[in-house]
Amino acid sequence: PDAANHAVYNQFVVRTSERDALAEHLQGHGIGTKIYYPIPLHLQKGLAPMTGKVGDYPRAEEVARTCLALPIFPELRDEEVDHVIDKIQEFCS
Repeated sequence: PDAANHAVYNQFVVRTSERDALAEHLQGHGIGTKIYYPIPLHLQKGLAPMTGKVGDYPRAEEVARTCLALPIFPELRDEEVDHVIDKIQEFCS
């Protein structure tokens, strides 16, 4: 493949049982986060007639509760990445 053909990353997701607290901590330091799929597919209203109920897919439900997307975009500078890392380490300590 030539140099123009490479992966484009649109999400950098971490998982933590303290997702909401981590998101709040990062937001307090000017770092945006996103929860892309807060409701697992089988519990979304549009799919309800075809899918299950709470507890049918426990792993999907756990992932939905614990995933947090961190900043990722082409213009993200190294010092900004370091800032995100520092604030996550601060939260974890």
